[in-house]
Amino acid sequence: MENLDLAKIKFDEKGLVPVVVQDAVSAEVLMVAWANAEALEMSAQSGELTLWSRSRGELWRKGATSGNLMRVLEMRVDCDGDTILALVEAAGPACHTGERTCFFRSLWGRENATEQSFLGRLWYYLNKRKSDDPEESYTARLLSEGASRVAQKVGEEGVETALAAATQDRNAFRYEAADLLYHLLVACIATDVPFPEVLRELASRHRSA
Repeated sequence: MENLDLAKIKFDEKGLVPVVVQDAVSAEVLMVAWANAEALEMSAQSGELTLWSRSRGELWRKGATSGNLMRVLEMRVDCDGDTILALVEAAGPACHTGERTCFFRSLWGRENATEQSFLGRLWYYLNKRKSDDPEESYTARLLSEGASRVAQKVGEEGVETALAAATQDRNAFRYEAADLLYHLLVACIATDVPFPEVLRELASRHRSA
């Protein structure tokens, strides 16, 4: 990570700043922790998220014990300079309970309010399912049939989605589009092209448009 400008950060009286950790693919908020200047510098130099433990009074590299390391893609600072946003690729669960995010309990709000981040979460889920028993998992069975079969399914779902769009059948379009997105993710696995690479390609086109 380049050009870490600590002068933009307003550390508190203890020399700390809160760090909101967000998954760069799914946009899930994974955890909130604290960092001092040294931790931020180590994160920038190593590319792996390093924080400050207030309870132990020491630096800690996230996942050093569990193996669930977090690769830092970018760090941002908010408009007031007193909060850091770390965009990461997580190797495993962020929470000590084994949950993917520390924010897995709801206090209040609309049910399924995080549907917008589901595509990224589905990508992680499918990568786990690919190693399951093909007799029990459709994803594993489809992948076991080879890339040509996956490609065939993408083609079939693409045609069905296009037909639903052409006939303005909203219900059919919603159903077929979901099938198409699912099979596109499976195709990413079959062709060994990570979904984040597809997102980066889209982002590069947006920047150049």
